[in-house]
Amino acid sequence: MNLKTQGFILLDVDVVALNNAGKSTNSNFDNAVATKKIFKNGRTYTYVSGQAWRYWWREALQKNHGWQLSPVTRETKIAFTAADPIKYADDDIFGYMKAAKDVVVDEQGKPILDKKGKEQKEDVTVTRVSPLKNSVIVSVGATRPVENWSSMARQDGDSVPYSKEEYSSIMKGMFSLDIAQVGTFATYNKTGFKNLTEKLKETALSNGAREIDDPFVKDVDGNAKKLVQLLPDVRKQRIKDTIQALKTISGGAMQTNNMGDVTPKFIVLATMTTGNHPFSHIAASNGVNNEKTYLNIEGIKEVLKDYKEQFQGAIFIGRRSGFMDEYAEELKSLEAQADGYPKVQIGSINETIDNYCKQLEDQIV
Repeated sequence: MNLKTQGFILLDVDVVALNNAGKSTNSNFDNAVATKKIFKNGRTYTYVSGQAWRYWWREALQKNHGWQLSPVTRETKIAFTAADPIKYADDDIFGYMKAAKDVVVDEQGKPILDKKGKEQKEDVTVTRVSPLKNSVIVSVGATRPVENWSSMARQDGDSVPYSKEEYSSIMKGMFSLDIAQVGTFATYNKTGFKNLTEKLKETALSNGAREIDDPFVKDVDGNAKKLVQLLPDVRKQRIKDTIQALKTISGGAMQTNNMGDVTPKFIVLATMTTGNHPFSHIAASNGVNNEKTYLNIEGIKEVLKDYKEQFQGAIFIGRRSGFMDEYAEELKSLEAQADGYPKVQIGSINETIDNYCKQLEDQIV
């Protein structure tokens, strides 16, 4: 079964500049930095790019879960990782693209030459669609960033003024992790599907990986093509680490004097059989200029009802005490849903992440 972890988070940040957009064109200061913002229905919403969120995520996995990140090779106008998902878990989870040619060598490791005396090369181009998809992190309600004047100053000499845009906001983000795809690699020649070179395939199989049938792709004779899959324990650890990293994720621009906590203050985790993400509108905004954020409890109930056939196991909802306390009783009441609805478990943020990961133990095969 092609299961996916569907996650939804809310952040609560005050006076931050999490992701900057370069030089501001609307400031009177020469050294002025703008924050990233987008416009919808005539209103302004601040956001963190999906790429920045992924960078924070990688950093958390490296620093807090002992991941050795795939080394980056830089050439003229291009850069690529090692593209080795057997050795490097981040290549597996975050995907890659590497277009390259390797020198063909003999059994002694010496280059094989062609008729013209040049080294023979073979195409070792590989690509992998990331099993982890994520949205941007965007303010739920409209925001009004404020330009703050600052200066670089010491005891002597004139100060150097600069400005930056700061804001306070409740922000939302979504992610989806393809459980079946983690630690599972195709080798047939199709863009996004040729994940491994023959050499990496042999390395994986010699270290305990197995070949399984691709449930979706067949050859011209109707036979299932083969996938290479790592050991279950390796796959489970990579999946759990990825989700557990949300407990300690950190990041954002201007952290020296605009430090913000970017761990979730509200989280929903569920396993589903569909790639559609149902939780996108469970937080919404209203009030003057759509600046007040509220939790859409009826929207959560609607999702539980409409997608009850696609949920596998319980839905886990976590909330940090002190954040949206006014919804505590309504959220707790979801645990008493009528028969026929998915089971819901309410807890703290870290407790919710831990309990969901325990459920995953039985869902990863």
